[in-house]
Formats: sequence, C-alpha cells, structure tokens
Amino acid sequence: MALRKVCSKDECSHKGSTRRLQKQSYRLKFEEIFKLWRTEAMEQNRLRVISDDDIKQFRQRLLQYDMSTLRILYKHFWSDLEYIVEILETRNLLSELSSRNVPMKKDYLLLETELGSSAFSGDLIRDILDMGRDAVLALWESLFVLQNNCQHPNLIGVMTEITERGDTLVPQIILDENGHQLYQLSGIHKTHKKHLLESTQNLEEHSAPGLVQQRQSGSISTCYLDLIVVSTLQFRNRTQHEIIETGGRHEHYLRKAQSTLERISPNRLFRWCHRSGCTPHAVMVSGVPGVGKTTLMQKFVYDWVMKKHYQRFNFIFFFKFRELNRYDRISLEDMILDQYPHLQSQCQNILQDPEKLLFIFDGLDESVHNIDFQSQHLCSNSKIEESLGVIVVSLVRQSLLRGSSILLTSRPTKLASVDISVFQRVSEIMGFFPKERQAYFEQFFKDKELSSRVLQHVRQNDTLYTFCYIPSYCWIICTVLSMSFTAQMKDGQENTPKTVTQLFVSYVANILANHSPDTEHPEDLMISIGKMAQHGVMNHILSFDIKDFKTFRVDITSKLLSSFIIESHTNTYSFLHLTIQEFFSALLHFLSFSEKDMELTLSRIKSFEDGRCEMFIRFLCGLSDGTTGSLLRSYLGSTTSSSEHVIRWVKKEIETKWKPETDPSEKMNLLTYLFESRNKHLVCSTIGSHGQLDFSEFHLTPVDCTVLAYILESCKETEFFNIDRCFIQSEGLERLRGILHTVQKLRLSNNDLKDNDMLSFHKILARNNCRVQKLSLRNNSFTSESCSLLASILLENKSVTDLDLSRNNLAGPDFSNLMTTISNKECIISHLSLQQIKLTDEYAPLLTSLLQNSNLKHLDLSHNYLTDVSAEIIQDLIINSQNLKEIRIEVTELSKESEECLKQLEALKPGLRIYV
Repeated sequence: MALRKVCSKDECSHKGSTRRLQKQSYRLKFEEIFKLWRTEAMEQNRLRVISDDDIKQFRQRLLQYDMSTLRILYKHFWSDLEYIVEILETRNLLSELSSRNVPMKKDYLLLETELGSSAFSGDLIRDILDMGRDAVLALWESLFVLQNNCQHPNLIGVMTEITERGDTLVPQIILDENGHQLYQLSGIHKTHKKHLLESTQNLEEHSAPGLVQQRQSGSISTCYLDLIVVSTLQFRNRTQHEIIETGGRHEHYLRKAQSTLERISPNRLFRWCHRSGCTPHAVMVSGVPGVGKTTLMQKFVYDWVMKKHYQRFNFIFFFKFRELNRYDRISLEDMILDQYPHLQSQCQNILQDPEKLLFIFDGLDESVHNIDFQSQHLCSNSKIEESLGVIVVSLVRQSLLRGSSILLTSRPTKLASVDISVFQRVSEIMGFFPKERQAYFEQFFKDKELSSRVLQHVRQNDTLYTFCYIPSYCWIICTVLSMSFTAQMKDGQENTPKTVTQLFVSYVANILANHSPDTEHPEDLMISIGKMAQHGVMNHILSFDIKDFKTFRVDITSKLLSSFIIESHTNTYSFLHLTIQEFFSALLHFLSFSEKDMELTLSRIKSFEDGRCEMFIRFLCGLSDGTTGSLLRSYLGSTTSSSEHVIRWVKKEIETKWKPETDPSEKMNLLTYLFESRNKHLVCSTIGSHGQLDFSEFHLTPVDCTVLAYILESCKETEFFNIDRCFIQSEGLERLRGILHTVQKLRLSNNDLKDNDMLSFHKILARNNCRVQKLSLRNNSFTSESCSLLASILLENKSVTDLDLSRNNLAGPDFSNLMTTISNKECIISHLSLQQIKLTDEYAPLLTSLLQNSNLKHLDLSHNYLTDVSAEIIQDLIINSQNLKEIRIEVTELSKESEECLKQLEALKPGLRIYV
C-alpha cells in the first residue's frame, strides 16, 4: 500500500504542528494544561520586567550623584556586587558593559576560568571603581538591565533599594557608618561598648582531652568563619528531626541559594527588604542546633562595637532566652539593668529614643515562657512588670518602645508552630558551605597536610561530610578524627568512623581512655548522664541546673563531665551539642539495660510528631552493632540483651510500616536505622524480602543515596528499584553506581543526569555480572554527546532488553552511533523508547537499520518532528520487520492522511499494534 503525498512539506509541517498540539492537549489533564499555561506566563513575565522608561529613570537617578556619593553607594553595596557578579552569566554582563563603552582591560572570561567566579568578581568590581565615574554608572545600569534575564533576589533587592529608597538611602548609609550625636550619653555609650567588647571579642572553644593540640579561645575577628544566611520559610514544613532534615537538604540548598534564595550577610539584616517593601524593625534568624546562631549574634554585636555596621543604633542589648528563664515577672528596665548594671544612671534617658535601640534575643526555642506573637495582651510601659513573653511580644509588635529594632533567633522546629507574620524579614542560617568547611579544618589542625588528610577522609564518608555544614559538628568530627589519626600514626591501624554512631562512640571512647586515671567509676557517671540526657530528650529540655544534677545523681565535680557538658554564665548547664545529649540517652540503654524502661521509651517515641527522637533511635540501632560498640566494651559489659531488643523493635517497625502507601521520608528513616545497625542479615530478612524499593518523586539527598547503596548491597539482588524524579544528580548517582548492577528493573527518570554521568553507567552496565534488564533514563539532560559512549556500553552489556531514552535531546551528530549499535543483529534490546528526543526527517533513514535487530518488538517514536517525508521509511520498517509487535508514532508532524495509511498496515501484519 503506497502512501500518498497530499501536500507540500511546509504545509504538512504546519498542519502537523497544529494537529500535534491539538492531540497533545487532548491527552493532557486539565491540571497539566493549567500548569503549562502558568509556567509559560511566568516565563514571559520573567523575561520582561524592565522597560526602556525604567532604564531612563534609573539612569537619571544615578546621574544626579557626584563621584563621592557614587563611591559611598558602591562601597556600601560592595559585598552584594561581588556576589551578584559571581552568579550572573559573565558573557551577558561583559556584553552590557561593552555596549556602554567600558574598556575591557583584561580577558575577564579567561580570568574567571583561571581564578574562579568568586575571585574574578572581586577583581572586576575593583577594576570598575578604578576606571572612574562613567564605568561605575555603566556597571549599575548594566545590572539594572540584567534583571530581565536574571531575577535573583539579591540583584532585585539591591536595585529596588536604590530605586525605592531615593534620597534617604545615602544619608542612611552615612548614619550607619558614623552614628548619631550622643551628647550627654557619650560616656555611657563608651562604657557600654567596652562591656560588650569584653564579652564578644573572643570565641571560646571547648577542649577535649586527647586532642593533637589543646584548643584555646581566639579572637572572633580571626577565628570567625562566614555562615551563609538566606531568606527562606522552608522550616515551616519540617516534620523530621531538624538536623537530619536540614543536613539532608543542605546540598540541595547549595544549588538553590545560587538561583532563588536571597543571601543575607549580617550587615544586611536590617537593610531594606524588597519582599516586605520596608526597612525591617523585627528580624527572625532561624537555624538548627549548633549551626552558629549564638556565634552569629556575637559577631553581629562585636562588629557593631568595632563600628563596622549599624552605628544608627546607639545601644544594643544582647539577651539569651535560657538566661531569662529565671524571671517570672519583670519590667524591661529591670531586665536591662540586671544584665547591664553600668547603665543605671542613664537607663531612662537611653530609652527615650527607641529608634536608636536594638534588642537581640537569642534562642526562642529555649524559653520556658509563653511567647505568642499574635497575643492581644501587650504592654507599653518599660517600668511595669510583666511576664517575659509579654515584654518580647510587645517589643516586636511595637506597642513597647515604638521604633526600636528587634532581632530574634530560634530553632526551626519552634518556628514551625509559631505565627511569625509580624517579622518583616525571616532568614535561616545554612551554616558552612564547602570552602568554609575546608577553612574550619585548616584552622582546627593548623597543620595543612594533616587537615587535608582528615578532610579527604570526611569527604569520602558521605554522612559525616554532609553534617559538616554545622560548625559544632565540625568541631566534634575534627576532635574525634584528631584522636583517631593520632592513634593510627602510633599503631598503624585505621580506626576511623564510618557512621554517625561510630563517630560518637569514638568521641566518647577517646575521652574515657584519656580520663580513666582520674575517674574511678566512669560507667556510673555515664549512666547518670544518660538518665538526665534522656529526660531532656523526652521532655524537650536542653538546659539543666544543679537540681537536675542532684535528681539524676550526676557528680558535678568529675573532670569527665566537662568533656560532654558546659556551663553558661547563669549557672545552667547544657550538653556540648544536642546530638551528644541524644547519644547519651541511647547509650543509657546499653549501659544499664532494662526491658521495661526500653519498652516504655520506645512506646513514648510514637507519640512525638516533631521528630525529636530520630537521632536517638539511630543511635540505638547503631549501638546494637557489636563492632560499633566494641570501643566501649570495657565500660558497657554485655550488650546482647539490648541489641536483641533493638533488633526486634526495628524488625517490627519495618513489618508494620513498610507498605506501598507509607510516606517515603518515613521509609527512609527505617532504612537509616538499618544503615546505622550495620546488620546485613536484618536488611535481607526485612527489606530484601520485598524485592523492590520505590522512592519515586521523593527528593533523595547524597546521604540518602549512601543509605540506599548499603541497603541494595545487603539485599544482594533487588528486582525493582525506582528513583524517578528524585533529583539525585551526579553526586547521588556516584554514590549508588557501585551497586546498581544488581538491580533487575532500574528507573532513573527525571534526575537531571548529564552527559558526563554516562561514565557512571559504563561502570554499572559493563560489568559481567550486571543484572539490569529494564532501564529508564527518561527525561534527563543527555544530549547527542552521550550517544557514542552509550553505544559502546550496549555493545558490552548482555542484560538490558528494555531501554527508555525518551525526552533527552539525543538528536545530533553522534546519534547515528547509538542507532548502529541498537541495529546490530546481536543486540538484545526488545523494547526501545525514543519518544520526544527531537528527531527530524534527517534521522529517519537510520530507522531502517533497525530491521537488522531481530529482537526488537516494541518501538516508540512519539512526540518527535517526523513529517510525511519520513512516512515511507516508517512504512518500510513496519512491513519488513519480522518480530515487531508494537510501534508508536503518536503526536508527530505526520498528516492525518499519512497516519491513516500507517494505521491500515495493521491489517497486513496480524499481531502488530500501530499507535498514531
């Protein structure tokens, strides 16, 4: 049956395009159509935000400034400019500058390649300033125009601040640099700054016995490392243990912070906020335990004392909620004077100018008072006694000292249950990015070679490295590894931790080893500490006092205690880190096993919905492993009963909760218990019996991928592993690739995998014992460049029979190499999906070669740009194929007549289904 050519190629293409869109719309659900429309609308808006009139007005505003004023603006926004230039597309920026006659004295593209984007941006900003007024104006105008292509909040924020603040901006900058005239308050102002300098100038670093070198306190100006702060409300949806949740998503935020999150340096916290359209007076800073909230506040106050920012504030009052817990009812004046008695003579005068005051309250989550920011019970008199909660809320709501500024910090879990709409800026501390982690290790070890070795070890350990975003975790990890590497150098044996439980076991074991001569019965002390720790974990208590020590019989005179617990200035105590508290609460059940106590604890955990016990459970599971606990064996005694009980509990949890409808995050928690337990038999008998793992549409972090790799390895052979739309990217694939060859049906669609990731698939699929039969790489970012390597992989592979490459941009010069391999008569692929890979008529002749593959039974060519020119080739393929059972050519550019002709071929080929 011959195919008729019913119209010209161009006509066919146009008609086919129209019909293609019509047919496509029929197949979409209404919600998908609406989503598509909304995305396109947003894209159109994104690409056109700055008009020619906007540019003229912006230019006119800048032209009214002389060079000295421009220099003030430039230096004020210096750190913003460096960051903005770093994230912008360099070619676009250079093009804009060139169009404004800015001479390019250097090859900045080469400079960026050689120095990196961060160093390059600083170099360019300096060069522009050196070139003078015209170059500075050109840079500002170029950045203003580039908002059309890049809507990063930092760029928008700076441009909005310049345009919206108008004539008030420069005077505000000068005020922040020089401050107000103080007159009669000059003397007390100096006294107050001296007091704050003494309390903030040093960073106290805890010292644990057995370190390579003892840690000392150091100047905050030299020891402080930048903490990344971004604008976000992500904590509002957290349900897991907050360190696990943030740690797990930290690598995701690294990417997101570069594209969508506003990065906020400390000197920007009280600057114009384009989101709220005002200069904020109430700011909330969120952060997980140990991420550096208090340290950031300390550095903020220190920089104010040293005149680095915000001299508009004549006085800053820094309070910690845990120290304010001792008050029942108090007035604001008394609260200030109790902590700052040197202000006695001038307190009333100081409070007369509220707009010149900043109150900092650190650790909202540690407050025992009811603090409801929507409460209608407010106060307006600083002399009247009220509950602490009323005072704080009244300051934030501006009924008390209207015009003053307030800065609060809190853990994310607290904010998830609090209405914080009264704050004009809400931000979150992300902790250390990779370069800050490296700097911390170098600072800790002093020896660059040793720090490099330790950091390399941590980088190889996925879990530990991810947790390094938390500064206090960095301290614990460096402390343990300094001990481990010292021991390794002595006895030549490697004994470095691999899991979080092993990390804390090593930490405690090394401290006990160094303290054994000073402590007669260390196990008794650890039991007492464990009881107090568990009481705190179960009741959300982070601070303890002398009464608690007596209640739990903790010997406060023991030197061993200082390695785990620190004292604050108000005679309250807390564990070095929340996770140490959680570790001791788990260790208690192995130091002093009671089936009744363990059952009671595990049953209580089920009533907690805030994830507070996730780390506790992980430690329980980790300690159930005999090898992990071996370092503490001399203190633990027999742990068989504890281990057996934990294993039974985990097994029961999995049997109860591991169902298709179970939330993926809960499933991942269960797998992490198994990962910490290092019990491969338990993995095999629980997860292995299901034969499949499905985490599709759940964002998998690199740490999650490490856990999954361990699970797959323990199960030996897995029938089905689905991680579609999990955003694993290259790093996740890297951590999984050593075990994916054991999976029979493997789905990796929608993971933003790229051409260089094809090397990982070579290591997966080219193995002699590869079991992968069905492989989906649908909707990634592979291009024609991947085709040659994929072709060589398929030549070596003897297992893959079902291959889905749909929705990758494979059309290109190397696509023919892939088709040559698939067309090989020895190729065993029977199901091949090439849907929406941008095939045009020029690739149609390659389809004919598929006739040589006698195993090919199912072929999908849908959603490609094939017109009637390709119709006869497709017809030959259908007629001459011996084993083809199904071919799909839906939503292409074929005319209706060609589709009908192809459909009629079913009558000539019984058993063949043709979908058009």
